[in-house]
Amino acid sequence: MRSIRWPAAAVAAAILTATAMGGVDARARKDVAAATPDVVRRLVDCRTQADPAQRLACYDREAAALNQAVEARDVVIADKAEMKTARRGLFGFKLPSLNIFGDGREEDDEVSEISSTLTAARPIAGVGWRITLADGAVWEQISTDELVMDPRVGDKVTIRRGALGSYRANIDGQRGVKMRRVE
Repeated sequence: MRSIRWPAAAVAAAILTATAMGGVDARARKDVAAATPDVVRRLVDCRTQADPAQRLACYDREAAALNQAVEARDVVIADKAEMKTARRGLFGFKLPSLNIFGDGREEDDEVSEISSTLTAARPIAGVGWRITLADGAVWEQISTDELVMDPRVGDKVTIRRGALGSYRANIDGQRGVKMRRVE
C-alpha cells in the first residue's frame, strides 16, 4: 500500500506544481521553478515525452526517485492545510524567508491573529506578564501597560499582528498589551 501512496502523492505534487506554474507571470514561474526540488521537476518534465511508453517509463522512474527522496526525508511533501498549521504554530517568531511555507503571494493564507486559551500566567518583575497558550507558545509582555485584571488559567486570548513587527494581546477582553513570542 505504501508504494502506491507515494507515487500518487508525487503525481499530485507534480499536478500542483504544474497548476501553480500555469497561473502566474513569467518571473513568478521562474521563481517557482527555482524553488521546486529537482526530483519533482524531473517528474513533471516526463509530460514532455511524446511516446506513451517512454512517458510511462519516465513517470515510473521519476516517481520511484521521488519516493526514495521522501523516504530518505530529502523531500517533504506538505499540503496547504499542513503549511497553514505550521504557519500558525510559528506565529510571532521572526523566520528567514525560505519559501518553505509557500511563496507569499496568497495573502489570505497569512496568519494575522491567533485565538487561544491561557494554560499558565505569571508576573514578570517590573514589566508585566509571561503567558503560555494552549498550544504551548510562550509570550512575554513588553509594554508597561497594566491589565485591569490579572490573567488566569482558562482566560481567552487573542494575539494580533501589529505594525512594524509588533504583536498585541487581548486577554479576557481587556485592552491590548504589546507582547513578544519567546518560546
